[in-house]
Amino acid sequence: MSRVGGEAIVLGFETSCDETGVGLVRGRTLLADALATSVAEHERFGGVVPEIASRAHLEAMVPTVHRALADAGVRASDVDAVAVTAGPGLTGALLVGLAAAKAYALALDRPLYGVNHLAAHVAVDELQHGKLAEPSMALLVSGGHSSLLLVPDLAHEVQSLGRTIDDAAGEAFDKVARVLGLPFPGGPPIDRAAGEGDPAAIDFPRGLTGPRDAPYDFSFSGLKTAVARWVEARQRAGEPVPVADVAASFQEAVADVLTRKAVRACRDSGVDHLVLGGGVAANSRLRALAEERCAAAGIVLRVPSPRLCTDNGAMVAALGSRLVEAGVAPSALDVGADSSLPIDVVTR
Repeated sequence: MSRVGGEAIVLGFETSCDETGVGLVRGRTLLADALATSVAEHERFGGVVPEIASRAHLEAMVPTVHRALADAGVRASDVDAVAVTAGPGLTGALLVGLAAAKAYALALDRPLYGVNHLAAHVAVDELQHGKLAEPSMALLVSGGHSSLLLVPDLAHEVQSLGRTIDDAAGEAFDKVARVLGLPFPGGPPIDRAAGEGDPAAIDFPRGLTGPRDAPYDFSFSGLKTAVARWVEARQRAGEPVPVADVAASFQEAVADVLTRKAVRACRDSGVDHLVLGGGVAANSRLRALAEERCAAAGIVLRVPSPRLCTDNGAMVAALGSRLVEAGVAPSALDVGADSSLPIDVVTR
């Protein structure tokens, strides 16, 4: 066993969508985070095509593992445990990661942990800011998920307080970007365009924020539709579309709803630590508004670096490391992919 100070080296695999991520972690120290992306292959379709993503994972897997081991300066035989995303995600893509992880676990005779993708997004923060305060609240925002999670014990218990009921925030960014003629994925170009616009120019709706609405659930479908109709009305009238103002106003509506509900969940649950994660957590306005509102409410905000917010192997290795530390039993070698794995299932 290759342990330093009693800390295991964990090899993590992430293939839930279009990123092939392989990470290596020792305890809470990041050793390597190798990534291969197929996003360029999906651009012409305006979204991720599952079959293309799966083939890209197959092609990228072995070179990405080799790169991670080289970056970390370790050999495969130095690995103490293997962790892999078992769900949620695209079934075909998940199966590629599971096959690779099982192969390494079997060849090395190491324990295997099939873990929850969303819980891994929370765990990755420990690589940057140290052990998570427990309980903590987590706001995870990505292309497929908008979730509010109460985390009493990351290795054993994660509770879902709220989730998206239609379009996730990241999905809304992609669809609004398409309406505005901006490239895929839509998050970064909208963020850049919004920097030149007025966030108060257009009063777009804030979904599920009425007094009778579910306090922690999210809905961005209506916002997406409102933006599309506003743009179409301008175009029918032969008027120019102020892309920067639309982007800024849309982004403000998303950030407002996300942060408002997250702070409310913290207050209602008596929790004073909030972790912000997922790909959309790289958005500059979401980060700024979260900092502002958490400071006003006396909540400690923890946000990983933008690279660690997006899907990556380091986050899976980080959760695997936490499970090893907590003495959680490993998964069976026949663990399967679950595209809709519930958040309260941390490991399978």
